[in-house]
Amino acid sequence: MIKTNHLKKIYRTEEVETTALNEVDIQIQQGEFVSIMGPSGCGKSTLLNILGLIDNPDGGEYFFLEEEVARYSERKRANLRKNNIGFIFQSFNLIDELTVFENVELPLIYTKVGARERKKRVDEVLERMNMMHRRNHFPQQLSGGQQQRVAVGRAIVNNPKIILADEPTGNLDSANGDDVMKTLVHLNQEGATIIMVTHSQYCAEFGNRIIRMLDGQVVTENVVKQYL
Repeated sequence: MIKTNHLKKIYRTEEVETTALNEVDIQIQQGEFVSIMGPSGCGKSTLLNILGLIDNPDGGEYFFLEEEVARYSERKRANLRKNNIGFIFQSFNLIDELTVFENVELPLIYTKVGARERKKRVDEVLERMNMMHRRNHFPQQLSGGQQQRVAVGRAIVNNPKIILADEPTGNLDSANGDDVMKTLVHLNQEGATIIMVTHSQYCAEFGNRIIRMLDGQVVTENVVKQYL
């Protein structure tokens, strides 16, 4: 499903050149739940941005759903992204001016789903996230745990093939963090491929495999448990 060969990413300023990714080779199969760990600045979020088609690498190859996409334009990346990937962020990234319903609905508008079908899908997701009673509230009226449940709902409303989660429990207490992790496990059991960046060993072990990074390189890969 995902494969990188000698992936490189370099950030340059007038004075400094920083190698964020250095010859990264990974493979992720359909149905896996992969956790990516490492210290701050090791390149894991940069890798996630490239895997999520938000950014392009400066070298190497990236195969996404068997397409080599490393040099795709932003428009081609956006088309692949909106139809195949759901994102969950540490800071939730909800739009304050939109209601819970409207935040979850947004990806369906981008993919031109009709109004009746949008309502049906959003209602189903809000029921699943136990947020139907908050459908007309705004993000600032919700707790952190509730905001992240809305963010998860937004990520899955388009039934994406891949869910990318960047520190999804980072701003949550342990109880709400556990709820998010259990939701991700259930989504994975239903067939979604999940790639999660985390600092937490506890959260990482909810996955099938842990990739550890240091200084822009993959240093170890460990199977936690077999996936179906």
